[in-house]
Amino acid sequence: MKLSVEFPSVAYREGPEAVARFARAVETIGYDHIDAFDHVVMGFPGYGRPPGPYPAAMPILEAFMTLAYIAAVTSRVTIGTEVLVLPQRQPTLVAKQVSTLDTLSGGRVRLGVGVGWQESEYEALGEDFHTRGARMDEAIQLLRAYWGDPQIDFTGKHYRVKAMAMEPKPPQGRALPIWIGGYSDAAFRRVARLGDGWLAGGAAGEADNARRAIDAIRRHAEAAGRDPATIGLQSMVQTPPKDAAGKRFYAEHDQVIARVVEMKTLGFQWAAINATAIFQAGARSVNGMVDTLGVLHDKIRAAVA
Repeated sequence: MKLSVEFPSVAYREGPEAVARFARAVETIGYDHIDAFDHVVMGFPGYGRPPGPYPAAMPILEAFMTLAYIAAVTSRVTIGTEVLVLPQRQPTLVAKQVSTLDTLSGGRVRLGVGVGWQESEYEALGEDFHTRGARMDEAIQLLRAYWGDPQIDFTGKHYRVKAMAMEPKPPQGRALPIWIGGYSDAAFRRVARLGDGWLAGGAAGEADNARRAIDAIRRHAEAAGRDPATIGLQSMVQTPPKDAAGKRFYAEHDQVIARVVEMKTLGFQWAAINATAIFQAGARSVNGMVDTLGVLHDKIRAAVA
């Protein structure tokens, strides 16, 4: 089973060297991948907005800048986003950013994308929240064209490109993996038609819900003429909904291990460890988070080898 770590933006509080130290430690411990969380801005509740899942002042480093910094101080671990809110970003620029990141990291990028939930963030970035699903589908196709075609010609409802070139191509080319997040039937269809994998986030906390989601993705893949076995599956390791452990979940290592074992049984090939949740559970420094990640890594590998 592959193991990912979601990078904790709180690491920046100890300075840029601590961010680099955290990334190098994750690689040295033996994790396979580092993901960066994406939000550009966060809206304060009120003003006609419902409360969101995160406080507006939550510190979030920009995903691509963070991953470029991580790429420069590591050599083996792969890097990606979990998830980039693709429709609120301009896809031609995203294609260039990802291609450059893949080039400079030596082909280590996996792009995770989602449609997002925060209308006010779309407004702040000048994009239409209500067309995000349709634009997501077009943007994924456009990214692959930029990464694979010597001349890019694309005509969609929302994006149009005529006789353009983008160089250098990423080392992985058109095959650079795009994994898709989301927990709706529209997201499952998108994964089945356009994705290399599904990023379940924490939505697959209940086993029955996870089974239904995976079954739906497989049905949609077969309907689209794809082999469901070629679609990867990753879930965040966190407390199931309504679990009493709450923020103490990552302090109870046996519970974390049990969740990973359950994920593997459900068919997930990847498990993502939430380093911010480790921080919230009591490891209130980079060194503390790294120490916990080391212990969890060894216990998880022993349990799911």
